[in-house]
Amino acid sequence: MQPITISKALATACRDIDRIDARLLLQHVLDADHAFLLTHSDRILTAQQWDEFSHLIQRRMEGVPVAYLTGERDFYDLTLKVNAAVLIPRPETELLVELALQLIPPGQPWRILDLGTGSGAIALTIAKHRPHTQVTAVDLSPAAIAVCQSNAQNLHIQNLQFVTGSWFDELSGERFDLIVSNPPYVADNDPHLQQGDLRFEPAMALSAGDHGLSCISHIIDKAPDHLVNSGWLLLEHGYDQVSACRQLLQEKDFSNICSHPDLAGIMRVSGGQLNFLM
Repeated sequence: MQPITISKALATACRDIDRIDARLLLQHVLDADHAFLLTHSDRILTAQQWDEFSHLIQRRMEGVPVAYLTGERDFYDLTLKVNAAVLIPRPETELLVELALQLIPPGQPWRILDLGTGSGAIALTIAKHRPHTQVTAVDLSPAAIAVCQSNAQNLHIQNLQFVTGSWFDELSGERFDLIVSNPPYVADNDPHLQQGDLRFEPAMALSAGDHGLSCISHIIDKAPDHLVNSGWLLLEHGYDQVSACRQLLQEKDFSNICSHPDLAGIMRVSGGQLNFLM
């Protein structure tokens, strides 16, 4: 085999996959950052490195998400371990975290609940940036909870507890200052589920009934039983679900109902505050 340099390896990969994907996969193989690839473009790969990189290129050509191939994904200011048991954290979900952090007073011992935590992206980021809070991360999947626990350990985040169960089922009598969730909100028959990375992600973390609202509706319906007076609920939702979410919040007597756009201008997060009648 003729010597294959970093620059040649990338050029070869880019014939079949996206350049950014190729770069991330090669960084993974070499355990290096982008700057290393740029400044060592003439570095020769070992036969083992080339074989591993070639294998990853083939898997990516088959559609396997880069995050599953490298086993990690950056989210907010964290690097999270991910696998096929959890949804791949997405940039638009950082909006939910930003809004949550704006609500939580620094230094206050708020109780936070993250429903459908998956890799723990939302729960872990909130717990890190508001270390005086106690964050509860819930997921139906034991495999997802295991990923979240592993991330918490790797990131040395301790103000987090884990619950395996469906939504509020294991939280009888517990109340929180803030409930956040990025629940499944894609309609079962949405053609996007058969495209791109979504084909490889856990269906239970993506789809939710004919209109994609079953999980959102359930959370809004049950949230008042688990919020303190003046507590908040924030939910990520689909591009066309803002009106439905706001209507559901109104029906449960939430006040200060709000909706916020992501960086693409799509209404992505809605929520409200619960004030009990005294």
